[in-house]
Amino acid sequence: MALSHLLDTSVFCQPIKDVPVELALTRWSELGETGICTSAICVAEMLQGLELRQSEKYWRRYRELLAGRYPVLPFDEAVAKHFGQLASDLRRAGQTKPVIELLIAATAGCHGLVVATLNAKHFTGIPGVRVEDWGRV
Repeated sequence: MALSHLLDTSVFCQPIKDVPVELALTRWSELGETGICTSAICVAEMLQGLELRQSEKYWRRYRELLAGRYPVLPFDEAVAKHFGQLASDLRRAGQTKPVIELLIAATAGCHGLVVATLNAKHFTGIPGVRVEDWGRV
């Protein structure tokens, strides 16, 4: 199966949570490991959270369940160009979105992937971005 979904941080972190969102884990399982990836931006957010938490339990879960297991799409020049276009189009339209969400959206859009999230409102209104709310699947 080809890559179809980019997991944003809200979904990517679910396997290491004490009480994960079961709908998200079910959808993840349905797609299988070959259909999903994440972005370097999401990994950076995950690592920041782990550093802040300073919990060996969560670090162990991350290493066992997520680290190196799924493709991580880079923030490269193609994604940067996509980001620049999205951000400028939204600004001209009088809309703003947090930079992190735009970077994730640009990564997904550049690679033709659906953003899998638990925070669909963060991605609503971003042109050309397909979103699935894995809290409501």
